[in-house]
Amino acid sequence: MTIDKPKVVVLGAGSLFFGREAIWQMVHSKYLNTGTLALVDTNENRLNKLVALANMVVQETGVNLKIEGSIDRKEVLQDADFVVLSFAENSVKYRGVDCDISQKYGIRMCSGDTIGPGGIFRAMRELPVIMDCAKDIENICPEAWVINYINPSTVNGMALKRYAPNLKSIALCDSHHMPHKKIIYAERAGIIEDKSEYSQTIDRKFDLRIAGVNHFTWLLKAEYEEKNVLPTIAESLRQSAETETVGGDTGAKALFNDAISYQLYDIFGYVPTCTAHTKEYVPYWQGLGKLKDDIPPLSIWETEDRYERHEEMWQQIDRFLSGEIPIREFMTSYGPDHATDIIETMVGGLDKPFYINTINQGAVTNMNDDSFLELLCEVTMDGVKPLPVGEMPRGLRGMQELILDTHELTAEAVVERSYKKLRRAMLTDPLVHSIADADQIIKELLELEKDVIPEHWYVKN
Repeated sequence: MTIDKPKVVVLGAGSLFFGREAIWQMVHSKYLNTGTLALVDTNENRLNKLVALANMVVQETGVNLKIEGSIDRKEVLQDADFVVLSFAENSVKYRGVDCDISQKYGIRMCSGDTIGPGGIFRAMRELPVIMDCAKDIENICPEAWVINYINPSTVNGMALKRYAPNLKSIALCDSHHMPHKKIIYAERAGIIEDKSEYSQTIDRKFDLRIAGVNHFTWLLKAEYEEKNVLPTIAESLRQSAETETVGGDTGAKALFNDAISYQLYDIFGYVPTCTAHTKEYVPYWQGLGKLKDDIPPLSIWETEDRYERHEEMWQQIDRFLSGEIPIREFMTSYGPDHATDIIETMVGGLDKPFYINTINQGAVTNMNDDSFLELLCEVTMDGVKPLPVGEMPRGLRGMQELILDTHELTAEAVVERSYKKLRRAMLTDPLVHSIADADQIIKELLELEKDVIPEHWYVKN
């Protein structure tokens, strides 16, 4: 099944990582640029800028894409084929709060958006809004595909599957955008020297298996022409770790990733594929050991630097709108996004596989069929089918299950409004090491985040 004039609704068009890319892809793709792009953001000033930018790009390219905009999602959901969730309420500020309070109690988070107290409290802020969106989608456009792009992706994806089961939903992360992820490992393995050499022939010969909970995924198999190249990839990481730089990015998520990747490979025999986040999922770099480690404790989330990045994004948009930067340069400033690439594949029936957070369905043979994992999938308008992976190795599997339990308890706590399950999720989390500290973290974060956490958490029963 294909769609002639697809309608894509973006809830949270002012997103740092998605709004501009959605415009780029909707204009560029012959499968999408005869449809409708509806942009929604509760910040009317930002929304107006994105709508104006989109209309300028459409005029520049001459495509027949229709642009809509609204601060009220209900006004544009009618006839939607896809609804992308990409919003966050003051995320930079509150992730900073989460990380600061967690650090006070010995928990260091470089991102704070998925695991640890930061992941739990981000779900406390975002998931209630996601479930409200789900209700509106069920009422207005129940046949639409819902693509969650909001962290914690697993928690939110689990909740949509469980508590809005009639909706067709998947969850995404940009860490495994294909084919880019596979090309990176082809370079690491020495199969190609640079990206320009990659081809469909090489792709067919390169058997890559990645699986795990979102942000805690692992390269479980890497074979080229049936030769194991996983050790070569690991050796590449070891070598780059010796002279590791972060390309001028001194943000916490960028530090020591190759060194950490190789150290985890040395321990477990497999390479983490999302190290910028994975290093936050384990206790090793929390600075709690009695002896000094080779790799220093994690740096924590940098709030002010993030504000600067957001401001730079809006300054660039302003320069496009004013004409200081010619609008034609927009077309070479961006590229395809994971979500809109998937939408293009579904609409056009292009038969391209993508990594998606969804139900396991037997892909990882020694984990439950309903485990919510990030897996390579066939994607069509009829549904998502994970491709076979094999077994999750011991050690890694145990940590995966603990993280899944933490995520599932978090989803249940938020949707069921259960303080008992909130506390249980916090004390299941792999980074939490004290009952008293966990209780105090919950107390302090609830107090500091009153503005964005639903009122019912503050009503005594």
